[in-house]
Amino acid sequence: MKRSYSIATLLLFAASALTAQEKRAKGGGQPYPPELPGAKVEVYKTVGDTKLNIYIYEPEGHKAGDQRPGIVFFFGGGWSGGSPKQFEQHCKYLASRGMVAMAADYRVATRHQVKAVSCVEDAKSAIRWVRQNAKRLGVDPKRLAAGGGSAGGHLAACTGVLREFDAAGEDKSLSSAPNAMVLFNPAVVLAPIEGQSAEDNERVARLEDRMGVEPKKLSPYHNVAKGAPPCIVFHGKADTTVPYSTAEAFAQAMTKAGSRCELEGAEGQAHGFFNYGRGDNKYFTETVKKMDAFLVSLGYLKGENTVEKFMAALK
Repeated sequence: MKRSYSIATLLLFAASALTAQEKRAKGGGQPYPPELPGAKVEVYKTVGDTKLNIYIYEPEGHKAGDQRPGIVFFFGGGWSGGSPKQFEQHCKYLASRGMVAMAADYRVATRHQVKAVSCVEDAKSAIRWVRQNAKRLGVDPKRLAAGGGSAGGHLAACTGVLREFDAAGEDKSLSSAPNAMVLFNPAVVLAPIEGQSAEDNERVARLEDRMGVEPKKLSPYHNVAKGAPPCIVFHGKADTTVPYSTAEAFAQAMTKAGSRCELEGAEGQAHGFFNYGRGDNKYFTETVKKMDAFLVSLGYLKGENTVEKFMAALK
């Protein structure tokens, strides 16, 4: 059966579809570079005068040479703004569970006047940097996940399925692809698919300038292939910024390619429903529990989740 997937709503990434947290980071409500207490800060990449930080949360007693699983999160903000602080609490929780959890900065339009393709390049550089420094960081390079929300979910998915857009001069013998993906309302369909209307095709043409390359080349759905890493996708079924139907299409493509893809739909929930601080944190808690179970199933974590204890300590 043919379906129509709206590209129009994806254009909101380049406009006003930022969460309140992302707006503060873009508009000066938070310092930039951001401050993430408790994190070690290193520069993973320098482009001209721009130094890109990665914020590293370590398990208690962690040391170089350990073989801990790791994860790198990428923030949302429409490839235009946003802050690594978005995943601060995700990182702290996973560090408390034994992972080396990291939040990476990357170039965005408002701060660095770049297109989305540069954001993808930076995300791939971050994954490769962790592998290059795995021994020093105490990370198992074979158990390295990528995570992210919205545009950051797009970047995490791109690291998993795109084979292009690695930065020049990097050691290509080290893979920029993660071993698993944790995606929160990700933008995974950025070009026409079966049943697309002429009107949406016109909108896609306008989106191309925002991408910096043909949108299909940056569209995770269009680049899923055999060998794609296992993933879990969290998506609000009432999301009007990135429609739930696009997550369904991506999950179907992953399954068809023989890769594991768990789609967790949240009834009645809109874009950004999973963020820490949203409402009473009900969906932050629920999604972190499911993320934990997914990582346990991969052998990245052990035992029962400790989300309730973690949340109680934040009060």
